[in-house]
Parts: sequence; C-alpha cells; structure tokens
Amino acid sequence: MAFENVSQWMLKAYHDLLLARHELERPSDEMVTEGVCFHCQQCAEKALKAFLVSKHSEISRTHDLEFLLMQCIQIDKTFETIDTGKLSDYAVEIRYPDDFYIPEIAEAKEAYSDASIIYEFVSEKLG
Repeated sequence: MAFENVSQWMLKAYHDLLLARHELERPSDEMVTEGVCFHCQQCAEKALKAFLVSKHSEISRTHDLEFLLMQCIQIDKTFETIDTGKLSDYAVEIRYPDDFYIPEIAEAKEAYSDASIIYEFVSEKLG
C-alpha cells in the first residue's frame, strides 16, 4: 500500500489520541471515561495497522489488539516490549449497554498512557 495510506492511518490514530486527551481535560463530573477508553483502543489499533501497512502486510478486519500485536511481532521482535493492557476490552464491550460498565478516571488515564506509548513506539518505527 502507498505511504500516504500509512500516514492516513497514523493521522487517524493521532486524532483518536487527541480526542481522548481532550476528554481527560474536562472536569471529572463531565468526563466520559468510556469515550476516553474507546478512543485509546482505536488509537492503538490504527497505529498497529499503520505499521503493518508500512510492511505491506495484510490488514485483518479485527479490533483484537493482541492479534495485531502478534502480527507486528512476527515482523519486528521489538514489538514484544509493547503491552496492550486492557485496551482490547474497550473496542466493543464498553460501547454497548449489554455489559454496562463505566471505567473510573484512573482507568481512563491508564488507557491513555497505554495508547500514547503504542502511538509513540509505532511513530518511531515509521520514522
């Protein structure tokens, strides 16, 4: 795939991270923590997919960060240092009322930290 596509994946990842950060800056009684966690998961997913696209790998239609991370590790062993934490849990489950769950602020901040680390790691890999 074209390099522009890699840049587009990373731009979308950055936008998700930015949305999460803006939400974390709101007063605690107005903060939507499930939105923070969802956008953090999306950031990590898009960053990992950007790396795979940059290596001309097939992109799976999945939200499973562990699966995507394993694909990245097959290409570059240094991805073994990455921990997706609980981010995969925020792809679908947190968005629907079936499993009603609202993360605490500390959990949202942890999700933001995890997503930031993944985004920065992939950014460095892409140069």
